[in-house]
Amino acid sequence: MVSLKGRDFLTLKDFSAEEIAYLLDLAGEVKAKKKAGIPVDCYKGKNVALIFEKTSTRTRCAFEVAAHDMGMGTTYLDSSGSQIGKKESIADTARVLGRMFDGIEYRGFSQEIVEELAKYADVPVWNGLTNEYHPTQILADFLTIKEHFGKLKGIRLAYFGDARYNMGNSLMIGCTKMGMDFVGCAPKKYFPDPELVALCQKYAEESGATITLTEDVTEGTKGADVLYTDVWVSMGEPMAVWEERIQDLSPYQINKKVMEQAKESAVLMHCLPAFHDLKTTIGKEMGERFHRTEMEVTDEVFESKQSIVFEEAENRMHTIKAVMMATLEES
Repeated sequence: MVSLKGRDFLTLKDFSAEEIAYLLDLAGEVKAKKKAGIPVDCYKGKNVALIFEKTSTRTRCAFEVAAHDMGMGTTYLDSSGSQIGKKESIADTARVLGRMFDGIEYRGFSQEIVEELAKYADVPVWNGLTNEYHPTQILADFLTIKEHFGKLKGIRLAYFGDARYNMGNSLMIGCTKMGMDFVGCAPKKYFPDPELVALCQKYAEESGATITLTEDVTEGTKGADVLYTDVWVSMGEPMAVWEERIQDLSPYQINKKVMEQAKESAVLMHCLPAFHDLKTTIGKEMGERFHRTEMEVTDEVFESKQSIVFEEAENRMHTIKAVMMATLEES
């Protein structure tokens, strides 16, 4: 029997395929209970700290609603509401919060920060996103794929864009753990770190998965069940980065032609937010500056029947609830 009580959730590298499957099954159970109005509030009296050095809509709402459903209280700490790493060290912050809270979520920058929090806090620490990994997003993605296709093993997922950071890294780890074929489709300089690729190759040998890294869009889409993309540039990055990424990654935009090269049953996934139109302040600004109406995905594909991005977004809440339930003791 799988038990994750007291465990941190920092990267999927730390979890076996059996443990990941357990979390997905648990997420499916709590989702069904949510839909049926069956309470899961067995955690009354517990409290969790939510540290957000990077802002988020889905991650914050998912943690807060999930915690509320479980009967727990939440304290939100953004970069202006915490002294973490400024007047107080990570280690000291972890030891203080660990005495006040039953769990700690961190969303921010270096993976080293969330690892240090976990080292010094005597309560479970959950990674809501770092530069290197985004494990809660991958659980939501996999639950969505499982619901749509009825399985994970044998599914071919092609990631288009910058595969060097949290989403490319975490999708490659998760796919190879679960027996899914991972494709990274991007210019060579945007491929994942070779050391991580080598590690994931070992996972793939155990699970029967494959890893394909290609610069060719036609090869990348061949036989794909899932076409996945993410924003080309994170918020706050300098203009020079926008210019470079748009120039380099424009050929890897997911549009109707690209979708048609994948399987007829293929779906679009995106961790959001997406620059598929000019209806946001930044989207409008970048669109005017670079003379583009869309970036990583066209509005036509984003709004098509093949798009399951909002099912994917909802599942953030159910999978995050499963992670907290799995790692916390009931009241």
